[in-house]
Amino acid sequence: MKTGKAGIAVLVAGTVITSGALTATAQAATAPAKPTVAAVGGYVMNNGTGSSLYTKAADTRRSTGSTTKIMTAKVVLAQKNLNLDSKVTIQKAYSDYIVKNTASSARLIVGDKVTVRQLLYGLMLPSGCDAAYALADKFGSGSTRSARVKSFIGKMNKSATDMGLKNTHFDSFDGIGKGANYSTPRDLTKIASSAMKNSTFRSVVKTKSTKQKVTTKSGGYRNMSWSNTNSLLGTYSGTIGLKTGSGPQAGYCLVFAATRSGKTVIGTVLKSTSVSARTSDAKKLMDYGFKR
Repeated sequence: MKTGKAGIAVLVAGTVITSGALTATAQAATAPAKPTVAAVGGYVMNNGTGSSLYTKAADTRRSTGSTTKIMTAKVVLAQKNLNLDSKVTIQKAYSDYIVKNTASSARLIVGDKVTVRQLLYGLMLPSGCDAAYALADKFGSGSTRSARVKSFIGKMNKSATDMGLKNTHFDSFDGIGKGANYSTPRDLTKIASSAMKNSTFRSVVKTKSTKQKVTTKSGGYRNMSWSNTNSLLGTYSGTIGLKTGSGPQAGYCLVFAATRSGKTVIGTVLKSTSVSARTSDAKKLMDYGFKR
């Protein structure tokens, strides 16, 4: 059989395939199949290179639930001259807020003095909206609590703007929004990737459970025990974080990250159908990301 200069011809079962086509066929055969997930939005990227590995409605704005708290922590950790061991006195307003909104709680007790570091654990592990409120009150500016909270949320939005995120806006410090708290799978992943550059943040979000000694109003001590709502920790090899979220509009959300053989994949699923589905979605997407 004669061949042209384009390449060697191979005869397979009576079909002529050029070497270029054969290579393309082999690549297609070895490429991992794009996974099907329950979440309506998803995104995965290589954390080292920033390259996209998976997209599904990755730039569609959606409610984010408590994954909002990633930005809450990021803003706190970006404060100048931050003292992680400075103490914050827990106010009745924080516990009243939890009761009013039937919100997830770190079970902080009024009058206790809790360090900023401990509040970050209370924020990210049990997803404490009381811890989020305490941090917003502590690190916002103003003469009233409402002014400080507004100031803090302003810092969250400035951080998003500074990162060039066009599809993210916050109107709350914890994800219990008023209709204008949204992001996208791609934006949330970028926020998480940025937050993971901070060693304190990395230490907190990879912690499965912790017991923290806090100072009581009377000057004694009590132990606070918090478990991480992220069930990937301990069930998916290499998991290093990150944060769960849920809500009536948000559905079930999860920002996730894992490292294997020196490669870190990081991503987000928004509006999955259940707690188990968002975990399954994340595992599928990380499996896919590691194969890419």
